[in-house]
Amino acid sequence: MAKKAAPAPKIKRKLVLLMVFAGILVLVLALRLAQVMLVLGPGYKTKAEAQWTKRENLTAQRGRIIDRNGLVLAQSGTAYRVLANPEEIAEDDRVRIATEVSDILGLNYDYVLEKISPSTDEDVKKLQVQLKRQVESSVVDQLEALQLGDGISFTIDTKRYYPFGQLFTQLIGFTGIDSEGQTGIEAEYDTYLAGEDGLLINEVDRKNQPLSYGTEFYNAPTDGYDITITGDSVAQTYLEKYVEQCCELNNATSVSGIIMDPETSQILAITSYPSFDLNDPPRDEVTELMSMSRAQIATETYEAGTAFDFVTVAAALDSGNTSPEQTYKCSGSRIFRLEKVTSWDTKDHGTLSLTKALGISSSTAMMDIAADMGVDTFYDYIYAFGFGESTESGIQSEDTGEVIHRKYIRASDLAKLSFGETITTTGIELANAFCAAVNGGVLMQPYVIDNVADTDGNIILQNEPTILRRVISSASSETLRSLLQSNVEDGNASSAQVINYTMGAITGVSRKFEDDDETVSRVRVVSTFIAFLPADDPQLVCMLVIDEPAVPVMEADSIAGYWVRAIMTDLVQYYGILPDADTSTAEVPDVTGETGADAVYHLEQAGFATDLIDDEETAVVISQYPAAGDTAAKGSVVMLYTTMTTFNDSGLYKEQVEVPSLLEKRRQDAFDRLAALGLVLSFDKTQCTGQIISQSIDAGTMVDPGTTIYVEFPTPTPSPTPDPADSTPTPAPEE
Repeated sequence: MAKKAAPAPKIKRKLVLLMVFAGILVLVLALRLAQVMLVLGPGYKTKAEAQWTKRENLTAQRGRIIDRNGLVLAQSGTAYRVLANPEEIAEDDRVRIATEVSDILGLNYDYVLEKISPSTDEDVKKLQVQLKRQVESSVVDQLEALQLGDGISFTIDTKRYYPFGQLFTQLIGFTGIDSEGQTGIEAEYDTYLAGEDGLLINEVDRKNQPLSYGTEFYNAPTDGYDITITGDSVAQTYLEKYVEQCCELNNATSVSGIIMDPETSQILAITSYPSFDLNDPPRDEVTELMSMSRAQIATETYEAGTAFDFVTVAAALDSGNTSPEQTYKCSGSRIFRLEKVTSWDTKDHGTLSLTKALGISSSTAMMDIAADMGVDTFYDYIYAFGFGESTESGIQSEDTGEVIHRKYIRASDLAKLSFGETITTTGIELANAFCAAVNGGVLMQPYVIDNVADTDGNIILQNEPTILRRVISSASSETLRSLLQSNVEDGNASSAQVINYTMGAITGVSRKFEDDDETVSRVRVVSTFIAFLPADDPQLVCMLVIDEPAVPVMEADSIAGYWVRAIMTDLVQYYGILPDADTSTAEVPDVTGETGADAVYHLEQAGFATDLIDDEETAVVISQYPAAGDTAAKGSVVMLYTTMTTFNDSGLYKEQVEVPSLLEKRRQDAFDRLAALGLVLSFDKTQCTGQIISQSIDAGTMVDPGTTIYVEFPTPTPSPTPDPADSTPTPAPEE
């Protein structure tokens, strides 16, 4: 048999090339497959799942906020999300749908049109997008009436509702669009209120509708906890009503108020005005919104002012450095070395008892009391009363006042500290210290949260009255209450007298600094009024803080006393506090339409007092508080508002001194004379010998303390230089 011929070399080469090509092709396919499976696989899987599954977050029900009586102040309710399904909207309908939907939802037309248009990427299918959240059912009804088809759909959402709108605005706070707390309790206790959202995953068809035979994953949401506050909605209503009136009538920048139980330091009501409705916060005005959202009684610091007098007196009574029988010389000012420290009232009231000194806010008496105690003793009580530290009340963004360190205190600083200068505080610090001073001497922990409970009513957190420390003895507290009671009956807090109730109070005014933070303002002040009742067994403490009242007379009794009286009058009836006194009363006459001078005369004839500056004597009275026909305690102040009751500084204390003549005085004599008056001497230090020949401000001119007087001294006459040519030789001594 003949042998088969071997393949030609050309065929062999073709087979080899074919095998190499096949190998390369297989390798490329393998690499591509690896890329698809390992690198691009997760992305494709996500896109696929997005097409065949629908993920829906199940929003947890946010916890409620409830007042002490069980009244719901904040709760979550049902709302709707408006969704768009771009692939289900015909191109011819997009403009119409965008126009109608944007109009009803209050959205931008271009924004809606972009949302309902399909994706520009052909590989990506735009299934469903959200147009707006927290839409009311009435709005959904309007959209459904338009018969927009499958392109617009709805799903359940939640929205925060505040049934009483403006009640407890600063304390409760509000939430954002995602129901996260932004201010107040809503933010401070968000972890308790928020709960945990759930998740629902369904398999869907091409129209994004769940498949009846598809699988489902469901993770139930956990609802948030309910929070019960110590606040009382009825007390809050009274407080907000009168705080608003006080702010409007006194043209103040703001007014804040707080009502506390002095035995427990529970906060029954707290507010600041201006305010807003929690259901409709002015989110476009961010600065204004943040300002109105702060509970200023806890977040703003200011100089304590003469309301601090009760701390000075309480400390001195308890340390044995004063007594009700003690007397003090009230001269209006004191000089410490070269610094003159003055009272708000510079009149010389002569010798006063402790009761009277506290009743007229005699700052010079407070200076002497503090000096008798000494720095260390006084400071021990200041810190014991809680100044310089947060009260930890639970109010969001609570600030802390500042107390100058005792090692830096000079005699003049101690004098100022005695009547509330050089020490800053928050309203709640001052109010809580006042509670301790009148409740028997015990400092309590103030709080606004009573308890936190789950949806089944199980208590998660329970707050109880907490004693921090004893500050003064019960005997000292009793004596102080008696002094403060006299302040209402025969002092500068008479306008707060609640008929047939014994009560005590302290008033105060503190000056603010100008915008440069260096110059003390003569017209920007903070007025404070704190009262308690009954006098023997305090059950309520009410405090008002008026920031920058723009009226002629800024004393707290004149601008705040009536409102404190009105609040307390409503509260004693609401809480059923029984009368414990027999107040001498009279009917308030109608003086509207009269001139200021005539109104003062008729009120005095009826047994009432009033504060009216000389400039308003010829003005016409346009309103009065208490109103005509009301019954008020005799001797109490009737507030008068006239056609000239606008801001001016005519009624403000203006401490001015007369410039003395410094001519022919030597430097030290001039320095001493000016220092005694609180004035400053200035001169050219290279030319300050001899007697003064001129002064920058003429003698007899009235100027403010701290004014600088520039003086000039004579120019020294240089000694003549002898001419050597004219000199006579000294004769030699004779031998």
